[in-house]
Amino acid sequence: FRVAYPLYPEAARGMWLFFAVIGVISIIYGALCAMSQSDFKKLVAYSSVSHMGFVTLGAAMMTTASVNGALFMMVAHGITSAALFFIVGVIYERAHHREISRFGGIATTMPVYTGLANVAFFANLGLPGLCGFIGEVMVLLGSFGAAREDSILMQSGLASRTQIYTLAVIACFGVVLTAGYMLWTIQRVYLGPEKPEYKDFPEVDAREITVLAPLAAMAILLGILPTVFVFVFTDRTVAALFGLFGLSV
Repeated sequence: FRVAYPLYPEAARGMWLFFAVIGVISIIYGALCAMSQSDFKKLVAYSSVSHMGFVTLGAAMMTTASVNGALFMMVAHGITSAALFFIVGVIYERAHHREISRFGGIATTMPVYTGLANVAFFANLGLPGLCGFIGEVMVLLGSFGAAREDSILMQSGLASRTQIYTLAVIACFGVVLTAGYMLWTIQRVYLGPEKPEYKDFPEVDAREITVLAPLAAMAILLGILPTVFVFVFTDRTVAALFGLFGLSV
């Protein structure tokens, strides 16, 4: 957004398919890798790769909705990713391992920690009402909208509807995969019977709550009031970017 579009607008438009394909590959490959992980931290890392693929796809499709969604997702991802990595750190500090298969029943031992963790998990999988939902929906709707006659890609003659729809549909499967591995992780780590080796785990302390609670609050706030961010920040950025192509938003 700060380099490719302002400095090389024509090249960015001409390379749209390359970047869109890279974005879709990141979405699917990152999700599949996350789904296959046994290490909690690696799962979060691959999930981050998958979500940044939506940002790349949104930028490549060059519609108002997709670019707005990509900008929104960068902020939302910063919140959820920071929360998830910290959540992994909290449990690692107590268990001294990150093997998902060895956890279970943490919700019974650490209910406050589990509640804060679930906000981050559900925001990451795109639950409506949380920050992850808004960006993904805008990127996907904007991607399908790139097939309209008045879109930048269709006006340039560099794209076909088949290409656009194919990429957008594949990206939708990434949302399903994300929900799958996020819910699987919640079930394996937090639910189920309490394991004896974890029954004496201390609840999150004031320092840890001070870090997690604001992130959870921001995830909820952006999910409920996304227009505050969109109208104040992203609309101006999108208008400036589209002005490079002689278009108004």
